[in-house]
Amino acid sequence: MPISWPPTSIPNEFGIATLSLGNAIHHRLQPRLEAAAKAGYRWIDLFDECWAAYLEENGLPGDQLWEATPENLRIAHKLGDLVKSFGMRIACTQPLRKIEGIKDPAERRASLDLVAKRFPFMRAFDTDLVFMCANIRTDTGVTSDLKTVARDLAELGDMARAYSDADGGPMLRIGYEGLSWATRNTWASTWEVVRMANRSNVGLIVDAFNVLAVEFADPYNPAGHGRIYSTLEESTDVLCASLASLVASVPGDRIFFFQVGDAELMDPNTFRPPTDPEVPALLPWSRGHRLYPYESQRGGYMPVQLVAAAVVATGYQGPMSLEVFNNSLNVPGQEVAAVHAERGIAGLRKLAEAISQVPAFWELWQQGVRSMPQVRF
Repeated sequence: MPISWPPTSIPNEFGIATLSLGNAIHHRLQPRLEAAAKAGYRWIDLFDECWAAYLEENGLPGDQLWEATPENLRIAHKLGDLVKSFGMRIACTQPLRKIEGIKDPAERRASLDLVAKRFPFMRAFDTDLVFMCANIRTDTGVTSDLKTVARDLAELGDMARAYSDADGGPMLRIGYEGLSWATRNTWASTWEVVRMANRSNVGLIVDAFNVLAVEFADPYNPAGHGRIYSTLEESTDVLCASLASLVASVPGDRIFFFQVGDAELMDPNTFRPPTDPEVPALLPWSRGHRLYPYESQRGGYMPVQLVAAAVVATGYQGPMSLEVFNNSLNVPGQEVAAVHAERGIAGLRKLAEAISQVPAFWELWQQGVRSMPQVRF
């Protein structure tokens, strides 16, 4: 059931993805972790690229990052202890890509087994969550059929449970996220899979950027306002109708992780869709132009607080974690991690303050009111 509104306090501690502190090519992991701890984060979302680079920093091959050798597991324990020494925890590892819906039985088995290879490392990192992005493959070797995809997630949940039962540790969990350029690209289409998988250790990942990129924004709109619809009122109403459904249908404990990010309003005269048909249209915007919340001075314009308020309203208790990709993270310089850590924590603090100021629009929708009250974006 949704919680009473407005909340007396926001229970969600702040987190940040390792890639949102600097690209692994130019920035070693430990200084990024130090910057995150100094800024006040409590949770770290560990990206594969950053884990691979950390292995290489410790003299091991990064292309074998999930091979459970004694050496790899030793470094994984070292990283988990390092994060804890800074007063933080590793919330999850990600991303798993192109896993579910594979038709060929042998390929399917190999794909699911790739997930299980992470389980020993999750124990070493002392985290219980791994999550995968909805499949972006469009070839004939995959299907987005609900029963097929749900069966795959159910089996992954069973594999995680079997591992947990065998070693006696905390239950390992599988999260499922709808990428804005995947076939299942909405919270609703991924939630129906999680619901049908019917496993308590399989849950939903909500990413504010990916929700908004599909249900609010269009960076290529020739009018230049960056929205799907011409007016802000209509754009907000459509978004809020979806988010009201989220609050009504998704229990907070079935949301396993919440990621936060805004993005830059682009000039459609100069920012054009990719010409390569293999590159999803939203990918350049997502990878190069995301922003931390409330960075309007840098072009941020999406109502992140509406998504955040809806997620909090479900009763979600987990981290509120930044996942921001931006070209500014891909440049060298010792100051990059600290600058981005501070920008991010400032945005999260503003977001936490703004959440309780959002009207309970989900209740208005249940009452048949279909117009969003005026809210400051």
